[in-house]
Amino acid sequence: MRGIASLEIPAGAEMNTVAKAALGLTAAMLVAFGIEAVYIHYDRARSAQPAAVPDYGPSDPDDLVFLKREHPETFADLKDLSGRTVWVQAGGQMEYFHANAHHADYTKPVGSLPGAEPLKIVEAFQQTRPNGIATRVPAGNVQVLLAFTMPKSADAQKLYAAPAGYKDASGYTFFTDDIFFYDDPHKLYDWSPQIWQAIDTHQVTNGMNQRQVSLSLGAVARQAEYGNGEMVYANAGHPIAVTFTKGKVTAFHPADGL
Repeated sequence: MRGIASLEIPAGAEMNTVAKAALGLTAAMLVAFGIEAVYIHYDRARSAQPAAVPDYGPSDPDDLVFLKREHPETFADLKDLSGRTVWVQAGGQMEYFHANAHHADYTKPVGSLPGAEPLKIVEAFQQTRPNGIATRVPAGNVQVLLAFTMPKSADAQKLYAAPAGYKDASGYTFFTDDIFFYDDPHKLYDWSPQIWQAIDTHQVTNGMNQRQVSLSLGAVARQAEYGNGEMVYANAGHPIAVTFTKGKVTAFHPADGL
């Protein structure tokens, strides 16, 4: 049995082995904790860095202009416009008619309201649209119209009216926030006198942007890629083709009939 006895480990040697194993385990744990601490510090530092902001190029200052909205809900809300001046925002898109007190003559359309035109509101009233008359504002059960004068026209006292909303079984719907500026656009937009001269005379000139052309000539009848290519504007029945390059007018000419 001497061979077996020769394999026994002395007591001192066993203690040394256990101590070495414990020291090795401790060292391994310290290394692991150190690596985790370094990673946590790196991760926190990385999270603290501000996220990269995409570069969308220079912003258009016109997009920052605050346009007041009044959100009318009742007929009484619309009557509050009486005595105020508003300016046409939806140029060339809203029909208007000859009118007298509390009544619009749908059989006598004048045309479409030109952009940036000031209107002096006289009153709001309700009227049934006759059959066979087309307007951009739906007929509903009854239309809501605004009567107004046009201070810049040849007869500044002449009365006109335009539909601004309607009433049906679900209640009132108004479009005044989309049709009008409640503040003078000449003060809202910091455009050059030359640009405003073109808009106020409903012309187009090189260097104008699409917002300015739309305010001057009205609705787009045929559209190309935004900011580039040729766009045709209805221009109150006298269509004009306008070429834009990088968002600016570079050419324009009368267009064929729409």
